[in-house]
Amino acid sequence: MYAIIRTGGKQYKVETGDEILVEKLDLEDGSEVSFEVLMLCDGESVTVGKPVVEGILAKGEVVGQAKGKKLIVFKYKPKKNSRKKQGHRQPYTKVRINAIG
Repeated sequence: MYAIIRTGGKQYKVETGDEILVEKLDLEDGSEVSFEVLMLCDGESVTVGKPVVEGILAKGEVVGQAKGKKLIVFKYKPKKNSRKKQGHRQPYTKVRINAIG
């Protein structure tokens, strides 16, 4: 059985036991988190919510916080001797999905 959940403006396909990286959540390690289910498939039937499936939540546990790989942001204006170099690392939260239902 798998579900499509929504968090941080993105959608993720999850199954029980999966570990996913989502946009940063301000939660401690080991705390519980639940996500609304947009679509649920149990192998035989597919349930699509309008916009979410009523009464169904994907429950998970926060495993830890992490950062993505560094991206270089380089801005310049030609012929003006104007340059700006910046680095960015996106913060993520690692979540383990424990139950769907």
